[in-house]
Amino acid sequence: MRLILKFGSSTLTAGTPRLSAPRFVEIARQVSALVQAGHEVVIVSSGAMAAGRERLNYPQLPRAIPAKQMLAAVGQLRLMAIYEQIFGLYGLTIAQVLLTRADLSDRRRYLNSRNTLTALLAQGVIPIINENDTVATEEIRVGDNDNLSALVANLVDADTLILVTDQPGLFTADPRRDPSARLITDVTEPEIPTSIWQAAGGTTTGLGTGGMFTKLQAADLARRSGTLVVIAPGEEPDVLIRLAAGESIGTRFHPVTTALESRKRYILASGKAPGLLTVDSGAARALKKGGSLLAVGITGLEGDFERGDPVRILAANGRELARGIVNYPSTDLRRILGRQSDEIEASLGYYYGDEVVHRNNLVLL
Repeated sequence: MRLILKFGSSTLTAGTPRLSAPRFVEIARQVSALVQAGHEVVIVSSGAMAAGRERLNYPQLPRAIPAKQMLAAVGQLRLMAIYEQIFGLYGLTIAQVLLTRADLSDRRRYLNSRNTLTALLAQGVIPIINENDTVATEEIRVGDNDNLSALVANLVDADTLILVTDQPGLFTADPRRDPSARLITDVTEPEIPTSIWQAAGGTTTGLGTGGMFTKLQAADLARRSGTLVVIAPGEEPDVLIRLAAGESIGTRFHPVTTALESRKRYILASGKAPGLLTVDSGAARALKKGGSLLAVGITGLEGDFERGDPVRILAANGRELARGIVNYPSTDLRRILGRQSDEIEASLGYYYGDEVVHRNNLVLL
């Protein structure tokens, strides 16, 4: 199972003004157990600005973006040092990945980010992701790590997104103000009811940028990409291990589609494909059986396109077989048409994989 774990500032500080070493130890212990059980783990972590405030002895600063970027620049280094030190005690290797909305909205940068994260997971490395607050401007900011975690879940086809918080889950009303408020355990409707949106409140700690409302936004986004989303309490014993085992804790938002269907919709809705590839009969048979498109099976190419663009795939008789997202630009693909996969790197000087169009990025028509 591929898991995205999102930790907010209130979780990492245990509700105090400073990062909590015992909380990081507990997270590392559970993540180690998840990895040993065969799960792949990606972490989306807040806490950089909280770490920056602590390192600078809690200065009084304006609320402008440059001040926040300054805090993030100071704190990100310390945050990652803590992750590196404590996760290392459990034999876990981590990697820092900083993203902005621009990285995930541009298709080529999206693919580069996806390939990097996939490569890290393949090596057993745990990516720790945060928004690139030190350079992000208002125009390219995601704005909060709840929604960033949902975008990452879509990016890597996550099975489950766990939004770890300081609350037991989502309630019908604010339980701090309404003693009759009850926990919502499951949300299965295709459209999240208005009453649930109204029940979601804002941040109360002052440490982070998100609250229950942004978690609800993130849940709605991720479930439409085929991901199960859980809002769960970080203080619950072994909460991550128990959730991965299928136990019902907190509030679960069930997916309304599958990840594959979501990507198919993206490919089919990507507009007029700028490129056209003609394949031989062997490649056509392989595609129909669920295979990827390799360079050796391509006999012709039309159009100009870049890596990450949609292309149409035609049989020798001119009938359109499929559409997909291409891994190589047309200028380079012309140089490897009909060649074996082990010749790609020698021909181009770089290598994005054997597949010109991977089966996961392909829709049969």
